[in-house]
Amino acid sequence: MTEAKKPIKKPRGKAVLLEGKCIACGARCESSCPINIIAMNDAGEPVINTEKCIGCVKCVKVCPAQAIDLFFTPEEQKILDELMNSAGGEPEDDDPEAAALAAKLAAYRGVWVFIEQTEGEPARVSWELLGKGRELADAIDAELTAIVLGENVEPLCHESFAYGADKAILVDAPVFKHYRTEAYLKALCFLIDSRKPEIILMGATGLGRDLAGAVATVVGTGLTADCTGLAVDDKRNLMQTRPAFGGNIMATIMCDKFRPQMATVRPHVMPLPEKRPGATGEIVRISCPVEEKDILTKVLEVINDKKGKDHVDVAGAEFIISGGRGLMGPDNFALLKELADELGGVVGASRSAVDAGWMPHDRQVGQTGKTVRPKIYIACGISGAIQHLVGMQDSDLIIAINRDKEAPIFEVAHYGIVGDLFQVVPELTRGIRELKQQ
Repeated sequence: MTEAKKPIKKPRGKAVLLEGKCIACGARCESSCPINIIAMNDAGEPVINTEKCIGCVKCVKVCPAQAIDLFFTPEEQKILDELMNSAGGEPEDDDPEAAALAAKLAAYRGVWVFIEQTEGEPARVSWELLGKGRELADAIDAELTAIVLGENVEPLCHESFAYGADKAILVDAPVFKHYRTEAYLKALCFLIDSRKPEIILMGATGLGRDLAGAVATVVGTGLTADCTGLAVDDKRNLMQTRPAFGGNIMATIMCDKFRPQMATVRPHVMPLPEKRPGATGEIVRISCPVEEKDILTKVLEVINDKKGKDHVDVAGAEFIISGGRGLMGPDNFALLKELADELGGVVGASRSAVDAGWMPHDRQVGQTGKTVRPKIYIACGISGAIQHLVGMQDSDLIIAINRDKEAPIFEVAHYGIVGDLFQVVPELTRGIRELKQQ
């Protein structure tokens, strides 16, 4: 009787840091290590004790920059090659839980963008997200789908194709005429359950925040809010970057064990893609089992909260002159108003100025205010805390005026003026006024 041949065990390898790839994301690898053999140096890079590494791959999986990889000795690589040849391809993973997880994640495919609309009027952030969604879909070779819910909203499907969507799923019924959390939640969860997308993007508006949180809770997945950056790794994981710890660091978050991966993005964070008139795609009309009698809330009246004709939304302005603590008081914002009037722009403010009661909250620029992308942004008396910078750093042109030459605002400014804003701003206003009279 011949003795059974003992199966060859797959080598685990050792984790190593690849030179020049670490982005100092905030010690994700260190916190993921189950045996605590990773420590961070002064540069925020991991120092791995390879002698004690057990090759669990946890640090490799959590690294958003793929800066950590497994190293195999020549002997271990030979065994891997033998296993691959005998299996006719990739060697089988000896971890049944990992195999089950991979099978579960593989069932989800495609990128969805929720098209937010109010009485048929689309939110601009939806088109911005279609632009980013197109990039993500191309990176993972997936289909980009626009999700359109409402009544008589089929024109939004055609407009979605113009901004990059391959397909539009249309749920058109009277019950969806006005946004109500319960109705939209049931419809979106029905679509997710039947079609299984791997990525869902929504605008971080009042409606989007309300719906995204409810959907993520019901379907049992993760949600990253107020993202400022989105990308995918080679394992199809969505890398979601957003400010953390009060805006003092930028954290990259991944949902690598659950699907769909959900993220919200504030308006004006992503660039608006170029519109392609005449672009076509497939419209899939779906009837969802949502009936009016099952929805507890009823819309009795819609009150438009838009302000007067002179009101300008700071988030949509092309020229913004913002003031901070350096203005010394509310009356001095009149200086900025004069300059804004000459440029055809609006006046914004930092959080410190708003907290002091000098400007209303709807003019606040920053992490807890509005995210803006104007053609010109002039920061007057603003030091440049990270909470403010994340709201305006993508402006086409940034001009900073501050008496402190070491102010952080100068690090992101294209042009900096070190001086007294009470002298500089009136001179700028006078100079622009003279140029306009020529």
